[in-house]
Amino acid sequence: MKKDSYTVAIAGATGMVGQEMIRILEERDFPVKELRLLASERSAGTELNFRGEKLKVGALSEETFDGVDIGLFSPGASVSAVYAPKAAEAGCIVIDNTSYFRMDPDVPLVVPEVNSHAIVDFRKKGIIANPNCSTIQLVLVLKPIHDAAGVKRVVVSTYQAVSGAGKEAVEELSQQVRDLFNLREVEVKVFPKRIAFNCIPQIDVFLEDGYTKEEAKMMNETKKIMEDDSILVSATTVRVPVFNCHCESVNIETERKLTPQEVREILSEAPGVVVMDDPSKGVYPTPLDASERDEVFVGRIREDRTIPNGINLWIVADNIRKGAALNAVQIAEILIRDYL
Repeated sequence: MKKDSYTVAIAGATGMVGQEMIRILEERDFPVKELRLLASERSAGTELNFRGEKLKVGALSEETFDGVDIGLFSPGASVSAVYAPKAAEAGCIVIDNTSYFRMDPDVPLVVPEVNSHAIVDFRKKGIIANPNCSTIQLVLVLKPIHDAAGVKRVVVSTYQAVSGAGKEAVEELSQQVRDLFNLREVEVKVFPKRIAFNCIPQIDVFLEDGYTKEEAKMMNETKKIMEDDSILVSATTVRVPVFNCHCESVNIETERKLTPQEVREILSEAPGVVVMDDPSKGVYPTPLDASERDEVFVGRIREDRTIPNGINLWIVADNIRKGAALNAVQIAEILIRDYL
């Protein structure tokens, strides 16, 4: 018999994504019977609000998943590697926001507006992977274009906010700005170089081929979600001194020619996408437009005149919300609607 409500656990509840998950469960009135908030021993005992009540955060352990129906995980890849399989063994279906399981062939990698049909494969391991935040906003735009004209090649350059690196990164940018304005020495801890008033073309570690791990995630995850290994993807990921929302400059080569107006029309009908594209009137998306919004915003749609079938466009989305927490909750909504 189908349940009316579910026991939900959030692993990594005190982090930026974890706290956003709590807010979104409440905003979308997810049928939560019991919410268990879990984090490291260091964060255990913290109190967080949910539906007008203060809930105490418990320490993450194997026993905490007994009786849990759905686990929303964002505790870091090394923690998910240990606890996600243990939670699944206890009968909890895990929706994991870390990178650990994304390329596992037995774990579906899901963006609900793009490949919700893949959720059924959770039965293999009891785990569903949430993609990289930059990948999510990219594939929401690529999928309808691919369906209409066939995407051959994508070149993407990202402008990624510091919130993507967590609370410590947000505080580092804030502190560095204050220190610079007060003529104090600037301390660098989170990022490889000073982030205030700077751009850093390195997110995560460099791999042998010269790409970073973040770039490799985007390239590999895009093919898996789009279910088409023939799509060529090249990425350059850059950290910029913006607190929230990732931006992407994207060049797309298609099999069939599309005019900019056709792309606007296609994307205007795409689920989860908002077209903001009238540069003559100063209309195009920025992080301030996308912050705390569910949608992915697209503008600067124009023809690439250097190739026969090319389009350039600009994508902006809230990386903590749609790029992480909301996507996970949307997966959970489909899970309880169609599979539980």
